[in-house]
Amino acid sequence: MENTLLRENERLDYVNDKLSLIQNTEGLTFGTDALLLAGYISDGYTDGIELGSGTGIISMLLLTREKLANVTALEVQAEYAVLTRRNAELNSLSDRLTAVCADVREYRHGGEVSLVYTNPPYMKTTSGKANLDDKKNIARHEVYGSALDFVKCAARSLKWGGDFAAVYRTDRMMDLLSSMRDCGIEPKRLTVIMADEMSPPSLFLVVGRRGGRCGLKVTRPLIIYSDSSHKDYTPDMNYIMNTGSFPQDYYIK
Repeated sequence: MENTLLRENERLDYVNDKLSLIQNTEGLTFGTDALLLAGYISDGYTDGIELGSGTGIISMLLLTREKLANVTALEVQAEYAVLTRRNAELNSLSDRLTAVCADVREYRHGGEVSLVYTNPPYMKTTSGKANLDDKKNIARHEVYGSALDFVKCAARSLKWGGDFAAVYRTDRMMDLLSSMRDCGIEPKRLTVIMADEMSPPSLFLVVGRRGGRCGLKVTRPLIIYSDSSHKDYTPDMNYIMNTGSFPQDYYIK
């Protein structure tokens, strides 16, 4: 069955006991940042929108963990919008996940949702070495929208009191946080991610609320590895891997 399921330059990976994932071996594949964002989002949401779905893994993790009831997954690259749709079908999630090929700068959602989330391109088009593979270049660089464009799309899609969640690079932290506040999404919870206890933070996770009051909770850092050789996960990271959620003290009550 696997041979008939897969196309050229694709492989099938088993994420957990509930999910299998078709990935394009020539594009960006499922990584730690996607896993962390899915874990950082709390439960209890109804309808959501993912901005830049790629393979669809974040949305499918949220759906199978019952953190979210229904998702519209936006992806600007037609090939990956189709891949999101195929992965939803593979995992019997087509009734809860709708893949849409759209540009976040132009997309207008028909209604207001309770959650918008994204793992957006981290690099400006003028920074870093452009990848010769267009698929990877678009996934890494702001070819189809800046941090502000992604946040604007979130703001016009969220209901009042709805939440926006993102994972982003720490060197771009102010770009994202200032864009959120400018668009009426107040940052409420933030966690920096460290590879090990001696490494500086490289990523951060943030949740903001449309129309929320000023007041940001900065949690303790999440440290991924307990050793400098990066062979063993910390207890916190093992907890996330096993449960699909962060330890309870990372959430606002």
